[in-house]
Amino acid sequence: MRPLTEEETRVMFEKIAKYIGENLQLLVDQPDGTYCFHLHNDRVYYVSEKIMKLAANVSGDKLVSLGSCFGKVTKTHKFWLHVTALDYLAPYGVVVYSMADIPLRFGVAAKSTQDCRKVDPMAIVVFHQADIGEYVRHEETLT
Repeated sequence: MRPLTEEETRVMFEKIAKYIGENLQLLVDQPDGTYCFHLHNDRVYYVSEKIMKLAANVSGDKLVSLGSCFGKVTKTHKFWLHVTALDYLAPYGVVVYSMADIPLRFGVAAKSTQDCRKVDPMAIVVFHQADIGEYVRHEETLT
């Protein structure tokens, strides 16, 4: 597990900023401590610095994951957000909730808040990025 390079950090922050904007700083500086992003096997993990220091004693080949997986860095140096980041983006981003207030998916707003109040039920208001069913649909390709 290693810290992200400058390029990886820039690409990841640009992608996350599309969904939560200026609230990006709130992900790093949480009330219960400072959090960081680390890369392990092309996956970006969001983890507390306290836990990161403890995990330094575990060798990289024995470590499966640490913290919450936020997404994947592709070979072409693009960043793909995973649905596992949904709980962290939900307080700040465009998230679709169930009737029981469970976050189901997130994406980019296609219409303003004012327009959303007046549209017909079949109109597109959010462009899909990820949803909780994606994990089940692509379970065989996850590593």
